[in-house]
Amino acid sequence: MKRRISIEQYRDIDLTIFLLILLVIEYVVQRAAGSWYPGELYTVSVTASVTGIVMMRWGSFGAIHAVAGAVVYVLATGGGAKQLIVYCIGNLFSLLMLFFFRNDGKKKIKDNILLTLLYAAGVQILMQTGRGLVAMPLFGTGIETVSKFILIDALSTLFTGVVICIAGRLDGVFEDQRAYLERMNQERKDQEG
Repeated sequence: MKRRISIEQYRDIDLTIFLLILLVIEYVVQRAAGSWYPGELYTVSVTASVTGIVMMRWGSFGAIHAVAGAVVYVLATGGGAKQLIVYCIGNLFSLLMLFFFRNDGKKKIKDNILLTLLYAAGVQILMQTGRGLVAMPLFGTGIETVSKFILIDALSTLFTGVVICIAGRLDGVFEDQRAYLERMNQERKDQEG
């Protein structure tokens, strides 16, 4: 007799796998960039890509990945306590994209390449905007801080769009996991006859 896992167990395993992927890749990318291109103003990060995929799969659980990615980024780049606050809180602004999921929004985003790209850009730009807004009072800077975060991380916006579009073409990767499991269960039943 096959033992089945609960949806909560499946979710926890899935979230852990994506967290491990994020931690390893983000650390390697930041360490490599710091070694190979130490004087460059721009940056590339995988945090928004992974957070965007996890939010599609599990909704607000993407907050875990947004914060974890921020911690790894700051530690790998040698940032201090203020940067940790900026990135952790700022990355949580990406959760505002969850409002796009209302009224069957996940399926619409998954099925429409333009909406997929808008979603990916939204996740990234909200993270950058959040960082800028949090940095303003901490560092005593003006509103231009927001545009600086957006410009410095412009490559990440492009990268996030590409990664999420690719994920959208892979069966079940960029899809609400409850809906995916229901679809898989129905397909299995149809095959059994």
